[in-house]
Amino acid sequence: MIVPFASRPSPKLVFGAGALNDLPAYVREVGGLAVYLVSDRGIARTGYVDRARGLLKAAGIPVSCFTDARENPTETDAATCRDQALGNPFDCLVALGGGSSLDTARACNFLLSNGGAMRDYHGYGKAAKPMLPMIAIPTTAGTGSETQSYALISRDDTHEKMACGDPKARARIAILDPDLTATLPRSTAILSGLDALSHALESAVCTKRNAVSSIYSEAAFRHLAGAVSRIFAGQGTADDRGHMQLGAAFAGLAIENSMLGGAHASANPLTARHGVVHGHAVSHMLPHVMRYNSADAGAGAIYARYAELLRESGESSVPLIEWVSGIVKQCALPALDGSTMDLALLAEDATRQWTGKFNPRPLQAAEFLSLYRRAFDPHVSA
Repeated sequence: MIVPFASRPSPKLVFGAGALNDLPAYVREVGGLAVYLVSDRGIARTGYVDRARGLLKAAGIPVSCFTDARENPTETDAATCRDQALGNPFDCLVALGGGSSLDTARACNFLLSNGGAMRDYHGYGKAAKPMLPMIAIPTTAGTGSETQSYALISRDDTHEKMACGDPKARARIAILDPDLTATLPRSTAILSGLDALSHALESAVCTKRNAVSSIYSEAAFRHLAGAVSRIFAGQGTADDRGHMQLGAAFAGLAIENSMLGGAHASANPLTARHGVVHGHAVSHMLPHVMRYNSADAGAGAIYARYAELLRESGESSVPLIEWVSGIVKQCALPALDGSTMDLALLAEDATRQWTGKFNPRPLQAAEFLSLYRRAFDPHVSA
């Protein structure tokens, strides 16, 4: 039976090496006459902010910049970006950077256009007024934020990650220029790539999967699976970078048209309470959640299908979960010490994460606790 669904539109996707050079034309395409460019200090140091600003100025488009976006942006970060924007002339936002920069720009758009605080927009469709056009330019291949209508913002008080979404918050155009990922530190390429891979795999089996999201999930997996090993080993080619960026964007569209699951629900408390970088946290939990999900007939069939894709492409002949575990081990991420963590408290936190409600097998505190125990002690059987 085909599950009923209503698809969400994609931004205009512009892919290709050197695509950033046409930024002024795309600003004009969305009706922009002046730009507020949002990025972070790391991207500024690469010279990409100056390059984008130079392109706009050469085209006669005034531009003001905010380069203080931070990892895991908070309500205060969004308000700071908004406050710095006030007094500058602009009618278009350009977000340049990783997921945190894109989330900060999108959150700033909510506040500039509709007022209030970010917690007012927790959920979907709560922005009553029009929003400014936004162009998203990812410099990582990870979050897929460039193709989504959500800003992920942490509450200042509880550190809970809020998904604040609205169809008007979607970028009008996403510029996918793989040249911009060529300078990524290997550690960043690994962590962002693991996040993208988890998006493709979780969206594929979540309870909101449908005919449209499944196309994007599989396309994302195909692009990512063929490139991750070389990218993570620091041996990626220009083609590999292109596949990673397309894979991340398609995975973002899969999320936009469906949802995620237990790996993200269990990863977020590790980030909030122990500062574990998101890509590390979600990849640490992903194989354990996949083993739990494999008891669901539908999820098991999809995992088998993806394993067949790996065999057909010559990437691997082992079951999918073994392949995922091998990819994570290849990255040699620092070990996480579960002995310093209150796993029961993390499990309670995980039950409050929105994404976990769409896992193919139900997850309550007891199941999350079992997953954490397995993740932090492979000898634990429950």
